[in-house]
Amino acid sequence: MKNLVLAVGGLGLAYAIYRSSKLLKVDNVRGMRNKNPMNVVKTNIAWDGKVQGDDPTFETFKSYSYGIRAGAKLLVNYQALHGINTVRGLISRYAPAHENPTNAYIQSVASAAGVDADEPITVKEKLPELVKAIINFEIGAVPFSSWYINNSIKEFV
Repeated sequence: MKNLVLAVGGLGLAYAIYRSSKLLKVDNVRGMRNKNPMNVVKTNIAWDGKVQGDDPTFETFKSYSYGIRAGAKLLVNYQALHGINTVRGLISRYAPAHENPTNAYIQSVASAAGVDADEPITVKEKLPELVKAIINFEIGAVPFSSWYINNSIKEFV
């Protein structure tokens, strides 16, 4: 098994990811410490579940589910409010080139979502795949089940 995800204990989940014979811990990655696995940038938006955190750059949430929900809501709003309907457009806005390896990010997310980077998509239809791909790019793994992600974004799909 190349990728095995272990989750132990209710809300105090302990995460460990087994990859290529190495046990990698992701619980100390910035996005996990902030309960913001999509690394939503800090703003004055009153996100559900937002709490005061020490990170000067990224939001902090009271649960991973709220962090995932905020990131998903951004993606849905990029299409609904700004007409962005391609992975290239979404990621260029979500992860601007001055802060990220945007081209690699775009290709990674498009591949994981099973679409071409410039193919028009309906964000809500691809939301679970987009969220998983962004989490993977941001923190290097997806330590959440599909059920957990789907439950976190259910109001959007």
